[in-house]
Amino acid sequence: MLQLTENATTIVRSISEQSQGAGLRLASNAEPDGALSAALVPTAEAEDQVIEQEGARVFLDQGAAAELDDKILDAGMDASGNVQFGISQQG
Repeated sequence: MLQLTENATTIVRSISEQSQGAGLRLASNAEPDGALSAALVPTAEAEDQVIEQEGARVFLDQGAAAELDDKILDAGMDASGNVQFGISQQG
């Protein structure tokens, strides 16, 4: 299952709280490069895998859940306050 770093947990929770309980939804695209889309949504889709960690909520569509099963989601902010996400392999 996808794991969140402390930074990712803090940032996703902060974004969610500002949007009254929304969550970050990661979805697989039909693109061959394996890119994922990320969006702030009010609720999970019916078939989404829901990951909740210390108030942070991440929703994964079936393709993203399979692709990210053994990954770690990290996040940070640049100097302009823009959130950037990164994905790495678990241990």
